[in-house]
Amino acid sequence: MATRNFGLRRLRAVASAGAVLAAGAAALAVQRPTLMELRARIELLEQAAQKQRQTNFAHQQRLHWELLSKAMDDPDLAEVLDAYNGTVPPRKQRQFLFANALYTNALCYYRMGNMTREEFFGFARSMLQIPIFREYWNATLPHRATLIGTSDEAQLGRMVDDLLVQLEEADIDEWWVVGEPPSE
Repeated sequence: MATRNFGLRRLRAVASAGAVLAAGAAALAVQRPTLMELRARIELLEQAAQKQRQTNFAHQQRLHWELLSKAMDDPDLAEVLDAYNGTVPPRKQRQFLFANALYTNALCYYRMGNMTREEFFGFARSMLQIPIFREYWNATLPHRATLIGTSDEAQLGRMVDDLLVQLEEADIDEWWVVGEPPSE
């Protein structure tokens, strides 16, 4: 008798578990379209947020350029951005501000996805041919040392630092072949 009761209880438990599983599967089947719709909405919101970040980034880049332009045009305003402790003459400081604007523009293009790392490398290689840009780059070494090491700006800065060393050590006149462009 006890065996029969045990068997019935086991059969009821299996049937009950099957019913629970069937009910769960039915509930999931009903909820699946809703979940898919929610995922699609989340993807759209993430895309909109990304587009907004890019728009904000572009606006910030424009504001950066406007501020630097004012400083380049007005020596009194350029003094506000004197990060060289008065060691750089005003004319050269304005040139450094312009070099910074060019570099920052390329950095922003890279961050926005409009320039590959290899293209950025090519930009840096050509800019490093300009003596004033090299001077700017060397003068701003302490500023780059304060960057968070894992940031895009710090990584690209180290890449440019390495490239500058390679260019200075190169024994060839074909500067455009110096250095190994990074792989993406």
